[in-house]
Amino acid sequence: MNARRINRISAIMPIVMSLLALGTVLAVVTTGWQRHLKNEGTAAHLFQLLIVLQVPFILTFLSTANWRRIGQALKPLGFQIIAAGFALGALAYFKL
Repeated sequence: MNARRINRISAIMPIVMSLLALGTVLAVVTTGWQRHLKNEGTAAHLFQLLIVLQVPFILTFLSTANWRRIGQALKPLGFQIIAAGFALGALAYFKL
């Protein structure tokens, strides 16, 4: 696997993981999945894992990015920040 392919995968995965975390929040809100628990349940742990496991992908992306083209390097990071913001914002908005 070459560096370009690794860079592309590591650029896409955090965005996908943030959207899955957002989907988890929305599933909990719409279905009431594990809302009755006094302590954290599977949904909370799944959300936490999806957010924390983005860090290795982001670090890999940063280490394999072509910094001569800074615009192309920062674009996926911007999308990832927006996607993570939506996931964390929904978590805060619904007070989960």
